[in-house]
Amino acid sequence: MSHHINAKESWMKTPVELPELPWAKDALAPIISEETINFHYGKHHQAYVNKTKELIAGTELEGKSLEEIIIAAEAGKPEKQGLFNNASQIWNHNFYWDCLTPAENSKMPEELAAMFVRDFGSVEEFKKQLVNAGMTQFGSGWAWVVVEDGKLAIGKTPNADNLWTGDKKAVLVLDVWEHAYYLDYQNARKAYLDKVVDTIINWDYMLQNIKKYL
Repeated sequence: MSHHINAKESWMKTPVELPELPWAKDALAPIISEETINFHYGKHHQAYVNKTKELIAGTELEGKSLEEIIIAAEAGKPEKQGLFNNASQIWNHNFYWDCLTPAENSKMPEELAAMFVRDFGSVEEFKKQLVNAGMTQFGSGWAWVVVEDGKLAIGKTPNADNLWTGDKKAVLVLDVWEHAYYLDYQNARKAYLDKVVDTIINWDYMLQNIKKYL
């Protein structure tokens, strides 16, 4: 059991702050515009950080890592829901930015393509199922690729919920909150998802994540 806790601690080190973006704000255009990044990262993501800091100030969670705060808030009473929502949204957004990369860097390694063929039948089927998860998440939320039982699987969560607790290990996430795409695509969520999946996914990062768990 202690080994499990140590393994957890090694990744539970995210500070409660707005991270630097891994690329310039205009680097994902025209798929995701600089204007969207300015609002999504500069306003929404920043607001989750500010609110989390405000909610933990003077409590036993002040100074804890983001993951520790999420786990404590998730296990907490209903009054901790606001803290969970804000802290989990920071984590999900941090992860989402790392899952994206400028189009010229978005090249799928053969090793990853082979995993998609093994677990979904084809790369196209994987992409279709991932987009479908994003499309069928009613309202706000997230579409995930996870490692579960030694293979890749697709999931979705509403609102701020994440898929890295329990037996599922998150290796990729796509944001399907309206603020992720509305300035660029209005209500055409599928156009946003198709373009992101086809053009600006950081496949190398996804493969690195998979290798931690397989």
